[in-house]
Amino acid sequence: MSVAPPTHPILKLIAQGEHVHQDFKFAVTDSKKIARTLSAFANTTGGKLLIGVKDNGVVIGVKSDEEYHMIEAAATIHTKPEVMFRAKKHIVNGKVVLEIDVPESSQKPHLAPDEKNYDKAFIRINDQNRVAHPAHFKALTSIKTDKSNALAFTSAEKFILSYLSENKTITDRKFCKYAGISRAKSHHILAVLLNLNLIKINYLSTPPEFSLTT
Repeated sequence: MSVAPPTHPILKLIAQGEHVHQDFKFAVTDSKKIARTLSAFANTTGGKLLIGVKDNGVVIGVKSDEEYHMIEAAATIHTKPEVMFRAKKHIVNGKVVLEIDVPESSQKPHLAPDEKNYDKAFIRINDQNRVAHPAHFKALTSIKTDKSNALAFTSAEKFILSYLSENKTITDRKFCKYAGISRAKSHHILAVLLNLNLIKINYLSTPPEFSLTT
């Protein structure tokens, strides 16, 4: 356990606020809920969870080892497969802050229960955890797709790339309609194009939209 001087790295982290790689929790009362954050970090590019810190950055500290046990339960019981993490305690102004470091996983996707207790893959968008779009989920499950297939495009792949070069964005539903394909087929194609880094997904639009990466 480290005691935090005024320039301690943990205070610098808190000063950054919440973002794509960092989340604050003043307490952990629901292992299933915290599992979504662990899933999101592991499925995206990793991140830190600082427990005992309010959303506004005020340090209130954790009161017992129960917080760690809740995190452990979230990682080992409520995420599938299990999410790896490292934990470290810091003393900040006499209060304990628990730092949970979750690296990006090589075993994506990691599932966690949503609000209705259905297992979903979460990803980190800015400072929020979002359920992965079906095409994004499919991309995560096939992230080692053989890129030698890149040139074996059907008319549907050619259509969406041509469409996006002229219209900038498209939803999966519009892709289905315009290309005359099923939702399942559209998600497969979008997943391949995501893994080939030819397209990207914008979760800030409703519904999410796809666009070219360049």
